Amino acid sequence: MSRVKRGKHHLIRRKHLLKHVKGYMWGRKSKIKLAKIAFLKAGSYAYRDRRNKKRDLRGLQIIKIGAATKLNGLSYSKFINNLKKANIELDRKILAVLAERHPAVFNKILDHVQG
Repeated sequence: MSRVKRGKHHLIRRKHLLKHVKGYMWGRKSKIKLAKIAFLKAGSYAYRDRRNKKRDLRGLQIIKIGAATKLNGLSYSKFINNLKKANIELDRKILAVLAERHPAVFNKILDHVQG
């Protein structure tokens, strides 16, 4: 069987890997074995956390809406229930923005839901 040297392809792959791990700490930025592991882990964490970010933001939106409704003497769950009964289809992201940046508009929605 003939011998395969793979010199050129090895260098290309190594250069690609080291380009991606630039800025990592200790040996993970220069040693191929450590860099490979760090690169794989970084990719899996990035994939996971792109999904977890949505979860965290939704929790933050709920906190903002809950704080704004408590100022007017209503709980978050009752506010959402009254919104559904009134057929107001605003999602939590929009409601959180209104509660934080436009409290007058949010209060009008709150009055409409309570009344």
